[in-house]
Amino acid sequence: MKNETNQKLIVNCMRALSDPVRLEIFEMLKSGRLCACKILERFSISQPTLSYHMKQLVDSGLVDAEKEWKWSYYTLNPETLSYLTEFLSDGIV
Repeated sequence: MKNETNQKLIVNCMRALSDPVRLEIFEMLKSGRLCACKILERFSISQPTLSYHMKQLVDSGLVDAEKEWKWSYYTLNPETLSYLTEFLSDGIV
């Protein structure tokens, strides 16, 4: 069962990163915690479209969301990244 859960995590992460906008957001978050307003400034998309992309990243486990008053802040999830890194590098010499 655990293996199936891990496989689902990997599939969801890869699916989330398969979109160019989400991949760029992921790259932006490598530099640290960002407000949704700062992420939105980088793209020519509407706020609801950004919300959709952020939901995909959060639901995949790659990104954590934190609400402070009316602002949403996002960070990369270190546990998921660690697992994903281990999975991708397993067996590489």
